[in-house]
Amino acid sequence: MKPNRSFTHAVVLASLMSTASFAAHAADIPLGSTSLESHLVTQVLAVDAANHQVTLAGPNETQVPVQLTDQAKNLHNLKVGDKVDIRVTRSIAYVLDTDVDSARGITNDSAITRATKDNPNPGGEAIRQVKVTSKITHIDLKKHEVSLLPPEGKVKVVKVEDPELQARMKNLKVGQTVDAIYTEVLKIKTSR
Repeated sequence: MKPNRSFTHAVVLASLMSTASFAAHAADIPLGSTSLESHLVTQVLAVDAANHQVTLAGPNETQVPVQLTDQAKNLHNLKVGDKVDIRVTRSIAYVLDTDVDSARGITNDSAITRATKDNPNPGGEAIRQVKVTSKITHIDLKKHEVSLLPPEGKVKVVKVEDPELQARMKNLKVGQTVDAIYTEVLKIKTSR
């Protein structure tokens, strides 16, 4: 990922500051997953605690103002020159629900964990998770395709490329659901 794009994603996610968690059920079967991590170390150029704004050093000597919410605590402890370590992890996992006739839907959860009150350096962790549940409407074993009906929109045909998953397609049933779970985790640490 290009540094400029990575920085933009980290800053945008930092302004969201949200999280979530989903419990796995015994009837759920993992189908696959992938993840991508971005890491950026930058420096504080300016702090306006009264207006909840921090200016960070961007790529190519640019200045990037970051507008935070009033939930950003301990900004008064952040100083010009402090280092900011931003790590963003994005992942997506696909899970088959073995129950037939489960409901389609979208859920969106989030949570925030802040640095401890004894830590003078602002920082924390934010997690956001979105789960989209789509229903299997058709299975084509010869073409290795599964038709999914998402909560919103038209049926989408998905080509199953993984030979291991192709072999397991015979166990699928129309009416089962597939969850696509997208997770973003943002970790921010500051230091002098």
